[in-house]
Amino acid sequence: MNRPLEGLLVLEFCQFLAGPSAGLKLADLGARVIKIERPKTGDACRQLSIKNLFVDEDSLLFHTINRNKESYAADLKNPADLERLKKLIAKADVMTHNFRPGVMEIIGLDYQTVQQINPRIIYGVVTGYGNEGPWKNKPGQDLLVQAVSGLTFLSGVDIDGPVPFGLSVSDIMCGNHLAQGIMAALIKRAKTNQSVLVEVSLLESILDVQFEVLTTYLNDGGKLPDRSGAKGSAHAYLSAPYGMYETNDGYIAMAMGNLPNICAIIKCDIADLYVEAGSAFENRDKLIVRLAERFKQEPTNYWVTLLEEHGIWCAEVLNYQTATVLSTYKDLEIEQHLDLTSGLKIKTTVSPIRLDNKKLFAAKSAPKLGGNTADINKEFELET
Repeated sequence: MNRPLEGLLVLEFCQFLAGPSAGLKLADLGARVIKIERPKTGDACRQLSIKNLFVDEDSLLFHTINRNKESYAADLKNPADLERLKKLIAKADVMTHNFRPGVMEIIGLDYQTVQQINPRIIYGVVTGYGNEGPWKNKPGQDLLVQAVSGLTFLSGVDIDGPVPFGLSVSDIMCGNHLAQGIMAALIKRAKTNQSVLVEVSLLESILDVQFEVLTTYLNDGGKLPDRSGAKGSAHAYLSAPYGMYETNDGYIAMAMGNLPNICAIIKCDIADLYVEAGSAFENRDKLIVRLAERFKQEPTNYWVTLLEEHGIWCAEVLNYQTATVLSTYKDLEIEQHLDLTSGLKIKTTVSPIRLDNKKLFAAKSAPKLGGNTADINKEFELET
């Protein structure tokens, strides 16, 4: 299958998660992505592990986010290496970096200089908090960005302190935004034949993720999110029954729905708490507690079957062990194997995008540090 970005050359001067995750999206769509890495140590993510898992001397995390790429080792402070990189930039379509503001200017690879090398380049920049302002040089780390964005006061209950999201959500969303911006820039370049600067930041990305609740805050007299005092509530701004409830053998998730209708189906009396539609908000916590008492009386499958028969939106709450054995999980072809040069295999996920009814499988593993340097030098005639 021909992929839409085939023939596109992307140079990735990025490390950790946000920039490389954008490169991963572009690679899955057919782009050729070359990681520019410092000799000896490479992308710092090579040694940034989750659960201390390493494969072939690199972290499993590095493998998951840098599959389907090549690696070119270059010292940006070495004049000869820098000259070779400039020749490579002249032939590239896209260049991305996540250096702190001012670093690329010192190196001599800032946007204005690169434009002179390649007037058609798409130049993508990832920062933590933007290129201007008092925070521009703060470390753009996911948990810290979550901390200053307000996100951590959306989950949990009212007596909890801040509850961080259990994923690098700022990084991954920022990577998605960078990929979106780059693809939009490619369309603009096709029209104008000129370079485009694409800028994203972790803070803006995580704020954008919260656009619904931020809009509510901005138009609600500056009132803070009202986390429920009842265990299981899943949204600071939504009414009962929205949340997760313990059953006598597990948990059930309830989406939004007609509360009186739901309670009639499950035989839960709420007459003292529900007078009119606004009661679902005003008495949210008491209603959630009342529902929780009822759901504990029967097993999950009983409730899901009963509610689905009546068209009520609900689901059993699963963990990874139970979710990954579902026929739906298998039918969606969510997994693929990566073949490492050592002969080992890694099981990981596939791009969620389908094109012409086909999944974008890409079994090429993450590159060894500098493993493609010699071939790239020869292919692009970079040696002087």
